[in-house]
Amino acid sequence: MKAFKHGGLIKAWTEGVPVEDGAWDQIGRVAELPFVEPWVAAMPDVHIGMGATIGSVIPTNNVLIPAAVGVDIGCGMRAVRIKNPPNMTASAMRFAIEKAVPHGRTNNGGLGDRGAWGNIPSDVQEAWEEYLEPGYLALIDKNPEFSHNRPVNQLGTLGTGNHFIEVCTSDKAETWLVIHSGSRGAGARIASVSIRAAKALMKKFYIELEDPSLAYLPEGTIECAQYVMGMMWALEYAKWNRNLMMLNVVKALDVDYYPASCIDCHHNFAQRERHYGKMLWITRKGATRAGLDDQGIIPGNMGAKSYIFKGMGNRESFSSCSHGAGRTMSRTAARQVITIEDHLEATKGVECRKDEGVLDESSKAYKDIDAVMAAQDDLIEVVHTLKQFVNVKG
Repeated sequence: MKAFKHGGLIKAWTEGVPVEDGAWDQIGRVAELPFVEPWVAAMPDVHIGMGATIGSVIPTNNVLIPAAVGVDIGCGMRAVRIKNPPNMTASAMRFAIEKAVPHGRTNNGGLGDRGAWGNIPSDVQEAWEEYLEPGYLALIDKNPEFSHNRPVNQLGTLGTGNHFIEVCTSDKAETWLVIHSGSRGAGARIASVSIRAAKALMKKFYIELEDPSLAYLPEGTIECAQYVMGMMWALEYAKWNRNLMMLNVVKALDVDYYPASCIDCHHNFAQRERHYGKMLWITRKGATRAGLDDQGIIPGNMGAKSYIFKGMGNRESFSSCSHGAGRTMSRTAARQVITIEDHLEATKGVECRKDEGVLDESSKAYKDIDAVMAAQDDLIEVVHTLKQFVNVKG
């Protein structure tokens, strides 16, 4: 356990995994906040993030920190086991997925963006109208600033960065489909408006923070109530986003899947939970819930294994585990250090992008997923080990 100058505590699952000093400094500032109790849990993938440290679990008493949840509210994973391997080559699978699911970003996300729908498919429109639009209208009625110009156009789309769609083979010779994505622009809008609202509250109440991005929303304020409402809607949007993509991938590959195999989990969210005799807000910033027998997915990187796990419900981690491998360097540093030759070597046997545009997502930019898994063997039990042979990125 690490202790910080004002009494903040961190319990860390980082043995055998490198963690930069800046990450400890950042997570230490969070641990020292007076409403954080009893400690912050650092997962093995912990690394510097915007606002709060990615790979951390932050328990707060009657307070929420919007930047700790992050701008990609509800970012998470979805996986299904398919009944028969697709009857096509790996390159044909990649082409079929890329054709079926908008990915990437152009035109600054505006009209004509290749990462959004131009003509919205009927399944996307129906899901929006039945499951998401009523809540969205109620949400923007409470706070019109939460309005996003194209929420339905981005529903069922992948995005950019570390988001991906993969076809994998398991250690049991099964074929799995895995998706990583979140709440797209609609969730980012809710997050950015709420972060600004929190900063405005700090100014209003003359509260000065060592890190202004840790501005918070006390329960009982209108701003907190609006944020909770927005976050819950964004979590639902993120889940439907992954669901629609998965259904379209299944259709594009002309396969069937086992419904009972479906796993879906968020890793950027906050929810009320009871720990150590108190009801607390548990914010998982790049961390996954791992309650007793919870199922979840921990991805590696473009050339590494991924894992499906069963949670052990470890109390000290607030029933949590890592959300992935975790970065070892910033995207800027990765582009300067990693070569095309490095990337080609790391992605041997994987049908994926091999160009300079994804060097910041290549294996050297991430921690060793095997070391990350070993550091949290008291948090989760591995059920399936997956290795991708097709990877789609924006």
